[in-house]
Amino acid sequence: MKFNKLSQLFLASGIGLLVAILLTACQLVTIDYLYVAGTAKSASGGGIQVLAVDSQSGALRFAAGTDKTAIDSGGSSPVAMVGTSDFANFYLANAGNDTIVHFTVAHDGSLTLKDKVTLSDTPVAIAVNQANSYLYVVTGTTSASLTAYALSSGTIGAVAAQESLTIPGFSSDTTIPTSVIVLPNNGAVYATVYDQSAYNPSCKPQPTCITSTANPGWVFGFSVGSGGALTPSAGSPYRAGIKPSALVADPTNRFVYVTDFASNQLIGYGINSNSVINFLISGPYKTGNEPSSVAIDPRGRFLYVSNALDSTVSAYAIDLATGIPSLAINVTGSQTNSTDTQPVSIVVDPALGRFVFTANLLGNSLSGFRLDPNTGTLSQTQATPYPSLNKPAAVACIPHGNHSLETTTP
Repeated sequence: MKFNKLSQLFLASGIGLLVAILLTACQLVTIDYLYVAGTAKSASGGGIQVLAVDSQSGALRFAAGTDKTAIDSGGSSPVAMVGTSDFANFYLANAGNDTIVHFTVAHDGSLTLKDKVTLSDTPVAIAVNQANSYLYVVTGTTSASLTAYALSSGTIGAVAAQESLTIPGFSSDTTIPTSVIVLPNNGAVYATVYDQSAYNPSCKPQPTCITSTANPGWVFGFSVGSGGALTPSAGSPYRAGIKPSALVADPTNRFVYVTDFASNQLIGYGINSNSVINFLISGPYKTGNEPSSVAIDPRGRFLYVSNALDSTVSAYAIDLATGIPSLAINVTGSQTNSTDTQPVSIVVDPALGRFVFTANLLGNSLSGFRLDPNTGTLSQTQATPYPSLNKPAAVACIPHGNHSLETTTP
């Protein structure tokens, strides 16, 4: 067949357009930066890897401007990370040298150490309020405390408030903190502890290890006042099973959820006025074995729990009216979503709310899942699990600068 010049021109243009479409389709587009903290060959022994999340597949790769060498965490044994709501600042807690380290975040996701504070006790978990005015830290190996640090343009300042997390009537008991969150409206802070004097399965012989009749698990609630002052909520602390391991609040400031590591349960609470919480009437809810971490998607519709012993993720759909979570059925017909060995931290990507990642402590890896925004079910992402630095203990995520956050309206 012969073509005239006009036909040849259209043919060439069509081929060029097709090639352009194919190239665009193959182009990797970053929607989030994923940070994972663990053991690394750094000066201090702790490190942070910066990874980019692909918008189409959810696959992970090293972010532009970074390489396979982890950023020094400024200490050893990192246990927790959190970023500010403007994505300009980033904080990391090192249990090995009792420090909180402040980094600034560049447009390519890379981190620069700016300042750090040395604590009087070992940090366990950290949180930053949405106003980026306070950093909350829970510390302790034999007694638990909650401390609020003032923030100024990201820099960690003076202590604004400090509260001892002591169980009423059992002030001499050993309390171990496990988690802390601040509500999105900046109005309240919650922290979990367990009473090691009442629950200590690692101690033998067991009967002689239990020296207290206290309920083992608790949630402490505080309202936030002028200057960052913390006022205990009416009825606080609240019972929280046996060994609460993590907690999360929904983005509408109406519900709080706590994982109970010892009972294999998820406990739900409704938030009333003045930061008071009450049990959801249908709970608690079954999880996998040894639930270690919990996250909610940015729309507030789905909740995910990492189960350390099972190496799985449990998925739940949240009733937006009542806060009651119901187990979401996986698209494969199975209710288990397998990870690598011992997931201890979990996060949902904030840009699209389409991907879930876990840090797997004994697998030295990250596991990735694609989140169905209509049903909440999960399917594994391309090439998961992804190798990470050794013993990853914490994972955090911020959106790339050219993507807005997903939100929900109750």
